[in-house]
Amino acid sequence: MKWSESGLMVPTCIFEAATLKHSVIPVCSCGHSASFNPFGLWWHFQRRGWDDRLGPARQRFWCRVCHSSHRRKVHPVKLDLGRLAETDFALPWPDEREWKRAVARVR
Repeated sequence: MKWSESGLMVPTCIFEAATLKHSVIPVCSCGHSASFNPFGLWWHFQRRGWDDRLGPARQRFWCRVCHSSHRRKVHPVKLDLGRLAETDFALPWPDEREWKRAVARVR
C-alpha cells in the first residue's frame, strides 16, 4: 500500500482495494468503462492464482465494446478506483472464512 500526498492510503492491488472498499474500474481507450466489486474480483483472481497487483491485473481485462467491433481483445489503458456502488459487476464472493483468513494474513 502506498500513501497519497494528502496522507490517504492508496491501494496497489485488488485485495487492498477490497479492504479499503474501492471499486475497480478498467478504462478502455474507446472511453468505455465498467465498475467491478473488489471482493468478488479478488476472489476470482485468487482462485486462478493470478497476480492481483493493479499493473499486471490490467492485462486480465478486455473491452467488450471493442471486442464486438474489432474482433480482438483490447486491454484497458488503466485501472481506476472508485466508490463501491450497488451497480458494480459482482462476481461470486469468497466465503466468510476465506476472507477473514486473507485479512488475518495481512495484519
